[in-house]
Amino acid sequence: MQNHSQRLVGRRSGYSSIAAFRGMTLIEILVVLTLIGIVMGIVGGNYLGQGEKAKAKAAKIEIEQIGQTLDLFRLEVGRYPTTQEGLQALITAPTGVPNWNGPYWKKNTLPKDPWTNEYKYAAPGQHGAYDLWSYGADGKEGGEGTNKDITSWE
Repeated sequence: MQNHSQRLVGRRSGYSSIAAFRGMTLIEILVVLTLIGIVMGIVGGNYLGQGEKAKAKAAKIEIEQIGQTLDLFRLEVGRYPTTQEGLQALITAPTGVPNWNGPYWKKNTLPKDPWTNEYKYAAPGQHGAYDLWSYGADGKEGGEGTNKDITSWE
């Protein structure tokens, strides 16, 4: 009698170990994938949009750097580049500017904003001696959030 019950336990435990090795069913796999998706959604949601925020901060920093370069141009030339001369005046001497001692920008090309659009420049500006801005992620005037314009006057 004892042998018979030992055989039943052995069979059951043997059956369990065989079931453990047979793998997961499709439903079990779907449940696990769903749980992983939920966790990734919660964790990833916190980081979504951080790249665009970082680009906006980078644009603001670069606008400040260009502004410092424009100030150096003004100190040497006596004025800021006109709207027509644009930021190109930081790299190439404008016609009829004898005090130009540039290039004032270290690189041979004008910087582009983090969204690969050209920075906008106007002098005299509506908000100061010059206005320098990027239209943000959407490349269009105005906008909210990451599409908001990044300016030298705010």
